[in-house]
Amino acid sequence: MKKLVMMLIAGSLSTAALAYQVAGPIASAIEGGAPLMLSFKDLKWIELPERPGMQFAMLSGDPKKGAYTQMRKVPAGTDNPPHRHTSELKSVIIIGVWYTGVDSASAKDFGPGSIIIMPANWVHVSGCRSGSDCIFYQEGKGRFDFHPAGESAPGK
Repeated sequence: MKKLVMMLIAGSLSTAALAYQVAGPIASAIEGGAPLMLSFKDLKWIELPERPGMQFAMLSGDPKKGAYTQMRKVPAGTDNPPHRHTSELKSVIIIGVWYTGVDSASAKDFGPGSIIIMPANWVHVSGCRSGSDCIFYQEGKGRFDFHPAGESAPGK
């Protein structure tokens, strides 16, 4: 499992252009042209203020400003109501069973090794099934946001 995590982090970060200020040594490694090699146990987890219980570990970029890469940790049993994000998201599930779909009835389960590429403004449900917290790697093409399904999409 640790080898899988390291391979995912190292391989995906080769395309990262910006480093997030909170990352400290990560920023120095990327900016200096050195490879980024992190052990899972050395990730610095930060609580999401707007989503109690959910955590992230920044790897590069800044999700408040634009493109980013991060690890996400979501508690088992978490259910996100219908919502959308205004930029494309790519996720690789590492631990747990993540689900997503247009609604709860048609949502599919995705276990370790699964890849999810979500287009911008796609309304969906998502969450982590009971039994184990979910940990996944995530790349965002733009700023991260969470809009309930009732809000209109940009330009509409």
